[in-house]
Amino acid sequence: MSTRPASPEAALAFRRMWLELEGVGLHPTTGGYRRYAWTRTDHDLREWFAGEARTRGLDLTTDRMGNQWAWWGDPDAAVAAGDPGVVVGSHLDSVPDGGAFDGPLGVVSALAALDDLRASGVRPRRPVGVVSFADEEGSRFGVACAGSRVITGAMSPERARGLRDLDGVTMAEAITRAGGDPEHLGRDEETLARVGTFVELHVEQGRALDRLGRAVGVGSDIWPHGRWRIDVPGEANHAGTTALEDREDAMLGLAAAVISARRAAQEHECLATVGKVEVVPGGVNAVASCATAWLDARGPDAEAVRRVVDDVRDVVADFDALVTEESWTRATDFDPVLTRRLATLLGGAPVIATGAGHDAGILANAGIPTSMLFVRNPTGVSHSPDEWASADDCLAGVGALADVVADLAGAPAR
Repeated sequence: MSTRPASPEAALAFRRMWLELEGVGLHPTTGGYRRYAWTRTDHDLREWFAGEARTRGLDLTTDRMGNQWAWWGDPDAAVAAGDPGVVVGSHLDSVPDGGAFDGPLGVVSALAALDDLRASGVRPRRPVGVVSFADEEGSRFGVACAGSRVITGAMSPERARGLRDLDGVTMAEAITRAGGDPEHLGRDEETLARVGTFVELHVEQGRALDRLGRAVGVGSDIWPHGRWRIDVPGEANHAGTTALEDREDAMLGLAAAVISARRAAQEHECLATVGKVEVVPGGVNAVASCATAWLDARGPDAEAVRRVVDDVRDVVADFDALVTEESWTRATDFDPVLTRRLATLLGGAPVIATGAGHDAGILANAGIPTSMLFVRNPTGVSHSPDEWASADDCLAGVGALADVVADLAGAPAR
């Protein structure tokens, strides 16, 4: 079976949902999205998802981290029978000034895939869930995939509650302001038991499928990756009266961190990025009293990634800087049997690896049979307003996901 477009009913629903989300969190100047966890925009997205679940008669639940799950069928009865459900979905939050597709494509496609199956008269034997994970990008509090990390136990609730944004607001405070209970955070055995299989559809964040001439591919694995905070001390002083030899300028250590990260990445054949910095006091005419940089490092080999960080640590030690690991995700191989099954089902779809982290990786590392579908991105651009996929390819992704769900949930694919 090859990938097919979505049914007319599912295509119509996809376009409607896409238009409804188009303006939510869109910055009028940059053209990018600012959809951050536990904000008013996040609330609007959560209400939108709840409304879509209600429209379809799905049972909506929220787990111990605020992730939303919409169920078609009874997941608890399936657990009792020893045959837990099939879950699809992704996330709705964004990086700063991110694109429209990263995350929302997976959620919208999952809901549209259910519409496709229902239009075909399919009644799955296993319950089917659609999930919208909270705080996948980590844009506000610095730790990616926080929603899936907390419920799987990969991040403790104490650490999650204590994470702070750039305004000093803790996650606990943000959740409280949003009407939630931060004391409820924690590993969620009940929710995890309901997930027998998880498949996350995502826009590709590279050009592998474009080069292969295919609209949809299957994920094989995720590179190991992590984030480190680099704190460089200094001493505030006047830019116009302080001699160079008398300065303790934190910016020099920050610059050394950025340059050493690039050099180390090249040497160890990895990727390293310093894309976020904070400088105090932040005045044009003031010597910096402290500077903080966040290093993202990833690559095909975990030890090589660690060597990149060690090289940076050695360089910034000359500036008395402190390097602190904020998150680490080991190399993640998706379930090989499941991956082969999906590739065969989708007419020999190409199987590709990715350097991007996803909630699918966290669930896979927690022992849940997991795989991913990727939709072609002809530009290869992601985490940018220029991120894009064609309407035809998106609908091919919906059709592919519907066939995957039908196969895994025990109903014949169309």
